[in-house]
Amino acid sequence: MTNHINLDDPETYKHYDPEGMLGRIKEMPRQCQQAWQAAMDFDLPEDYAEVDSVVILGMGGSAIGGDLVRSLAEAEAKVPVLVYRDYGLPAYVDDRTLVITSSYSGNTEETLSAFNLALKKGAKKLVLTTGGTLLAMAGEKNIPAFKITYKAQPRAALGFSFLPTFCFLQKLGFLKDKSADVAETVKILEGLSARMDDTVSLSSNPAKKLAQRLYGCLPVIYGAGILAEVAHRWKTQVNENSKSWAFYEVFPELNHNATVGYQFPAELARRILVVLLRSPSLNPRISLRYEVTSELLDRSKISHEFADSEGKSILSQMMSLVLFGDFVSYYLALLYRIDPSPVKVIDYLKERLAKG
Repeated sequence: MTNHINLDDPETYKHYDPEGMLGRIKEMPRQCQQAWQAAMDFDLPEDYAEVDSVVILGMGGSAIGGDLVRSLAEAEAKVPVLVYRDYGLPAYVDDRTLVITSSYSGNTEETLSAFNLALKKGAKKLVLTTGGTLLAMAGEKNIPAFKITYKAQPRAALGFSFLPTFCFLQKLGFLKDKSADVAETVKILEGLSARMDDTVSLSSNPAKKLAQRLYGCLPVIYGAGILAEVAHRWKTQVNENSKSWAFYEVFPELNHNATVGYQFPAELARRILVVLLRSPSLNPRISLRYEVTSELLDRSKISHEFADSEGKSILSQMMSLVLFGDFVSYYLALLYRIDPSPVKVIDYLKERLAKG
């Protein structure tokens, strides 16, 4: 499928990005730095460390930060970390549970429902929001509230839903000091942002190149380990920014089912592009699975390519691929001649739910 949008023309950005989504993506390094420092300066009650589990409540762009935290905490934290996306609340939540409620707007229906149940459970509670009903309720109940001041679409404020939660787990003693990892990550992201900037020509810009490859295709993102939720992030960013279908799968589970499904419908194979997210931190057996899966994709004549992380720490490896995906989904939106910022379908859904 051909496309006549010129990603090297400044007029393209003026026309299709009136709300400045590109600016928010470019600010990811600064977001991370500011969010980390603000969280370090935020006081937490000492008894919040006396818990047996952590539950992060959220939906959509406000929940993905919790997903990334959970991925990082799995290998180190001595307590389980769960991200909960629904109206209810896990039955085990009690006064030995820390419930972190993340809602950028402060008005997310499902999150408020779960938060109301948490109020009745006696759990220790912490709120991350810009305002809305959630902030008002936290004020009434004297619940610590980390107020987000960064203005953007929730998905474009990832630094402020991810780094503070990550920092709080460190401050409570569940994670080791991550300050050096954050500093490395900010530096890596700054370099990436410069290389994927709109002013960098298509011939030298990996994000523009991949967006062009994805144009007219069904993106399927593969990840593993710390990159499983990064693959999830790619999928949702393509959905929301590019207004496009996208799916994600996770190793090694995908080798027990998804790879068997490459055969039919045969005509679909020509329209799929699989992006395999890789990092040196993956288990060697998982890395071998990437290689064998690539062979299986070749045998089925399914297009695919690898996207590799940058940096030494698992945090930088994770976030470098997050930023890459954000840029790709943005450029893909422009190729589809669509403004990446609005999510009119979600707005419509909320209006219908309110009437119901």
